[in-house]
Amino acid sequence: MLIGAGVVGSSIAYHLGKRGAGKRVVVIEKNTIASGTTSAAVGGIRGQFSTEINIQFSLESMRFWKRWQDEIGLPIGFEQIGYVFLGQTADEARVFERNVALQNRMGVPSRLISKGELNELVPGIFTDDLTAIAYSPEDSRATPTDATAAYAKRAREMGVRILEGTSVTAIAVQGGKVRAVQTSQGRIETPLVVNCAGPWAGKVGELAGVDVPVKPYRREIFISEPFAELPAHIPNVIDLHVGWYCLREGAGLLMSGMKDEHSSFDVYVNWQSLATVGEFAVHRIPQLAGASWGKRAYAGLYDVSPDDHAILGPVPEVEGFLLATGFSGHGFQHSPATGRLMAELILDGHATGIDIAPLAVTRFAKGELLREPLTAHAGSMSG
Repeated sequence: MLIGAGVVGSSIAYHLGKRGAGKRVVVIEKNTIASGTTSAAVGGIRGQFSTEINIQFSLESMRFWKRWQDEIGLPIGFEQIGYVFLGQTADEARVFERNVALQNRMGVPSRLISKGELNELVPGIFTDDLTAIAYSPEDSRATPTDATAAYAKRAREMGVRILEGTSVTAIAVQGGKVRAVQTSQGRIETPLVVNCAGPWAGKVGELAGVDVPVKPYRREIFISEPFAELPAHIPNVIDLHVGWYCLREGAGLLMSGMKDEHSSFDVYVNWQSLATVGEFAVHRIPQLAGASWGKRAYAGLYDVSPDDHAILGPVPEVEGFLLATGFSGHGFQHSPATGRLMAELILDGHATGIDIAPLAVTRFAKGELLREPLTAHAGSMSG
């Protein structure tokens, strides 16, 4: 049984179905497919990460995204728009240099570029305060809700049952093993539960008597009205120092807002924060002074782990209770690799191709935390 029909749960369901196990899989979703944190995801897909394991997930997932039409055959708006990371300090410049060297060694075509090259990619961008710029033309974007619906559709065609509008109210654990799940529609006997509940993973863990170190954090997104000064094609621009990013959204611009300092399940939009975000946006891209804001915005939740890396694999104290959560803003883009690896872990008892041992939940008790400076919620605007 999988708990949560967001992009991660739906990908795992699809990959289980692909392995011929679809009729043995049930996905429990308290609302509707892709209605949780996936519904607010921007859809970035990138190879520019700082750790080998994140880059491994990116490389495998990128191959999947590129062959999506051949394998899944449903539209998701996949487009290679490129990503630009901006640094403002000497430390950030050193991080970029190390990252590009690691990424290149692993096959990511990123590179450090000049301020002049950046101005060719983003005409008019302010560069005087920048210390380093990293760019990869293969970094991409797709539509998370469309991808999740497509995963789920194909999974259902292979026999997976996805029960929407169904809440999990209890997880029966006896003798240190998962025995059943109690839902709002009745009890389901199962020896295995995969917690794919994203920001709600901690709550699901409590039902099994397990501490899952994942917390929800609210993040805002603002979308401008169409305006003529916006270049026809720009990459996703990420100013790492302040934790601000922007990219085209139709004829307008999408930009990140504030991330809360405190953990909560709130998803309201604080329109007052637009002034702070807008001030920096105009500083970085002066032509945004001609943009009109204030009509379109939303907020979603990051499922944040203590080291901004996913938590994958079994929980030692409860046999049959597995985790696939804590992606910290990277769940959508890494969902293809996650789906395959978790399907192998469930069906074969081990995963191949990528060593997921560093992502085990036991790393926190052992003090073996990973570190990802290029996380989706870094910077001074990100709490």
